[in-house]
Amino acid sequence: MRLKDRVAVVTGAASGIGKATAVLFGQEGAKVMCADVNGEGAARVAEQIMDAGGEGASLQVDVAREADVQGMVAETVQRWGGLDVQFNNAGVGYGMPVTSVSEEDWDRLLSINLKGVFLGCKHAIPEMLKGGGGAIVNTASDAGLMGMPWLSTYCASKGGVVLLTKALAVEWAQQGIRVNCVCPGVIRTPILDPFVAQAQQVSGDTPEAVWQRLAQTHPMNRVGEADEVARAVLFLVSDEASFITGVALPIDGGLTAGAPLAQPRRQPTE
Repeated sequence: MRLKDRVAVVTGAASGIGKATAVLFGQEGAKVMCADVNGEGAARVAEQIMDAGGEGASLQVDVAREADVQGMVAETVQRWGGLDVQFNNAGVGYGMPVTSVSEEDWDRLLSINLKGVFLGCKHAIPEMLKGGGGAIVNTASDAGLMGMPWLSTYCASKGGVVLLTKALAVEWAQQGIRVNCVCPGVIRTPILDPFVAQAQQVSGDTPEAVWQRLAQTHPMNRVGEADEVARAVLFLVSDEASFITGVALPIDGGLTAGAPLAQPRRQPTE
């Protein structure tokens, strides 16, 4: 197992990408601290890991509060003796024109999406140094690699995650700490449920019709699944990625590779 006996923290672990990654880490032999502002949800994921024969625990954590993050790392180290892997995944999102974004909305989104990653790295790195190194993966987004209408605040937060990741990668490379980020496209997770519901109200479509429209924004003509992102995160924190740091890895069905309209509508012929 690729993470046998390694200690890992996963934030945003109660659902979606965080849940899929926490479960996969457990299957790969890690001791997993499942952290989420939804404490009950995090506890259920930890129980799922343990029911499958792994080792897991949970904490209710608001990643925008330094005391919570500091306590999360301290509790993990106290329980298992160190920290090897940190997946700073917790995040929120919404779509609206910048003229409709309130100061409170801006502060909340940046506090969770960007400040939460900063705090996670800040408190994980000292513990990783004690063990001779470690691996951090942050969740950014394809919206951190390109501008998207109605997502200006989200783009700002995720673009910040991308460059924070790169800066930390070069800052700590000689100390044996690797820092990478994943940049998912549209992934079928609960974070998009409000968007889908809003689109239904406007269009009158079924949820699956909305998802199909989202799929068509990707050259591969489908949305991603949480476990597809989880497998990429597992690779980045494993020894198989030992020479990889500072990477912003798109997991987006080709979305950031080129405009969907430039893609062929049928299979090419000889």
